Amino acid sequence: MSRAVPAGGVTGLILAGGQARRMGGEDKGLIELCGQPMIAHALAALAPQVDSLLINANRHLDRYQVCGDRYGAGVVSDTLEGYQGPLAGIARGLAACTTEYLVCVPCDSPLVSAELVARLEAARQVADAEISVAFCGRLQPVFALLPTSLLPSLEIYLAAGDRKIDRWYHQHRVAEADFSDRPEQFLNVNTPEEHAELERKLVEMERCP
Repeated sequence: MSRAVPAGGVTGLILAGGQARRMGGEDKGLIELCGQPMIAHALAALAPQVDSLLINANRHLDRYQVCGDRYGAGVVSDTLEGYQGPLAGIARGLAACTTEYLVCVPCDSPLVSAELVARLEAARQVADAEISVAFCGRLQPVFALLPTSLLPSLEIYLAAGDRKIDRWYHQHRVAEADFSDRPEQFLNVNTPEEHAELERKLVEMERCP
């Protein structure tokens, strides 16, 4: 019988290490959404699904630590300089976590499904895959479950100068977890207009306090 969560435990990693150029350089995870920093929504959604939490951030570390304290989440920064993209954050999370698996989500997607980890793991088991990635019309690569044993592979890939996340995933056995019934999970914020629209949507869904 399949387990709902991976054996060996899972750490949740919230990726907040980007530059947010389209948001005028504001740190997206700290922008308020419904009266709380955006990352607080992701933390609250992921916390019940994992054994521990990490936040990957490259600036405003003290402010992120305040957000993480409520959930016992630590803050880790990329070891690569220059905002090298989500794979650099994932590598840092893999190096820092003490469980056998890591699940990652972005800081600007507040509607993370309560079934994210269970469904990623179910798809991984069915396909006998190493990595499980969410799919909704297309691959959603920053919603993924992967084992910490892949850290050496990722470090070699990054050291070679590669940064494309899909290309590294497909060096390994990958399962696609179908979330076509949960498209709202992938709503995110890249512009001020998207921020306003998402807040309106959360109010309509009665997800704002």
